[in-house]
Amino acid sequence: MAPLTFGALVYNYQAIDVMGPTDLLNSSSRELLNALKVYAPIDESTLSRAPDFVFHHIGLTNEPVALLSSHVTIVPTTTVDECPELDFLLLGGPNPEHFQLHPKYAEFIRRHVAAGKPLFTTCTGAFVAALAGVLDGKNATINHIEFEWIKKRFPQVKWTLEKQWVVDGNLWTGSGAVAGMDMMAHWIKENFGLDVLTAGALGLDFEPRDVDGLLTVLLKRYNAIGKQISTHVYKYYNEY
Repeated sequence: MAPLTFGALVYNYQAIDVMGPTDLLNSSSRELLNALKVYAPIDESTLSRAPDFVFHHIGLTNEPVALLSSHVTIVPTTTVDECPELDFLLLGGPNPEHFQLHPKYAEFIRRHVAAGKPLFTTCTGAFVAALAGVLDGKNATINHIEFEWIKKRFPQVKWTLEKQWVVDGNLWTGSGAVAGMDMMAHWIKENFGLDVLTAGALGLDFEPRDVDGLLTVLLKRYNAIGKQISTHVYKYYNEY
């Protein structure tokens, strides 16, 4: 399987909106799971279905960009003019009050969606997608704190509060930052299997919630695998 290319536009988003989902993807990759075999029993069939990823952080230029939170500055790996072909695009959430979408970014988003490729948004990343016009007439959600505000700003979008994330065709919109990680966990499970997600999430000690915000996704598998790992680690360190 060829590596899947994930891109994230670089602007002043909240750090976890992009770093959380991409870290989960990376932890579920074949490369990371293969490394984790030292510490945990990971079946070969799980490894065979785990994907490989290439990540691109896409700026207007290659100049560093200060993010919205955590005093993090990110250096783009490519630009909108030079970006390789993407399979998936992720939009983190900026502060809507002070954000203006650059026309090059808007066109980049529209072109990606028009090609039928999946677009993921986390938190107010849905605001960015709405500014680009790709959510018009679509079902979507956003950080629930901004719900009433976003309904008035973009009445042409079918906003909902009922779920932690919403899928409408190739558009995946998540609520708050951690709901974006939950959404990505669901995508991993649906595309590569629950065992791939479990192994990847286990490396982060992450228990994803379901679309209703409930902790029902991995709990039983964690309990079973935890016993296997304890035995595996004990044997490994006693042998060496």
